[in-house]
Amino acid sequence: MKIYAVRLTEGMDLKVEIERIVKAEQIKAGVILSSVGCVSKARFRVADGISIKEIKENLEILSLNGTISPKGVHMHISCSDSDGISFGGHLVEGNIVNTTCELVIEILEDYKFYRKMDLNTGYEELIIEKNQA
Repeated sequence: MKIYAVRLTEGMDLKVEIERIVKAEQIKAGVILSSVGCVSKARFRVADGISIKEIKENLEILSLNGTISPKGVHMHISCSDSDGISFGGHLVEGNIVNTTCELVIEILEDYKFYRKMDLNTGYEELIIEKNQA
């Protein structure tokens, strides 16, 4: 197990930065362990699998979790507004860090993740391979 920790700063896009880290660190398989911070704009795909919701206000990140691989990331985000109302969905580009986002990624060195089209779901789904010892 290996850990990668970073503080993202104002103006950075969460998904873009995570994808950049995956490439720069050559991460073959990983998971988001922790993400604490806030965004000034949130964008996420909701459960219908099509619609994108966008909220342009300061929001607290309640959670960000998912799997990461060189062939794609699959993450979900939940946020809350100033009234404490929470919402979220599938992370897409456009979640802009407000002041900070403390991000911790666990790198799973014994695995390789990649994605392959699944005709049953219509999505590129996660394929998990355990490295041979």
